[in-house]
Amino acid sequence: MIIDLLLDHEDTVHQIWRLQQVAYRLEAQRIGFNEIPPLLDTYESLSQCGETFFGVMDEDGELLGAIAIISEAAGTMTITRMMVQPAYFRKGIAGELIQYVLDLHVDTPLFIVSTGTRNDPAFALYLKYGFIPFDTYEVAPEIELTTFHRQQHNK
Repeated sequence: MIIDLLLDHEDTVHQIWRLQQVAYRLEAQRIGFNEIPPLLDTYESLSQCGETFFGVMDEDGELLGAIAIISEAAGTMTITRMMVQPAYFRKGIAGELIQYVLDLHVDTPLFIVSTGTRNDPAFALYLKYGFIPFDTYEVAPEIELTTFHRQQHNK
């Protein structure tokens, strides 16, 4: 079950921070870049980030996966963070979180997400959920990010 993760709960922020450290270190290794912004977060910066978080917890209250979103412009929603405990990779958690956010914001015309171009699993995940590569740009020598867009088609 997906739940709201409230950043005014100290334990929740600590769980998000720990998960983010594990998940984004693996992405950093995969793409060869250790300065991924979530790895630079502190407890304070995370708790004040202004993003909305949703997560999947196990029966013991351990955070297995989380997604964060923010609306930075009218009609758009940006997925700012996507993370899953490595032991739970390829179990559908990331896809479940993406679909939850898409369904929750069905009236938002445009979703945006970015990932390291060399992060093949994330690249494939976003393509699977209808995101289309929009732009690629270099963030450091030989390190590229790909931004994806997904148009919501309201019925």
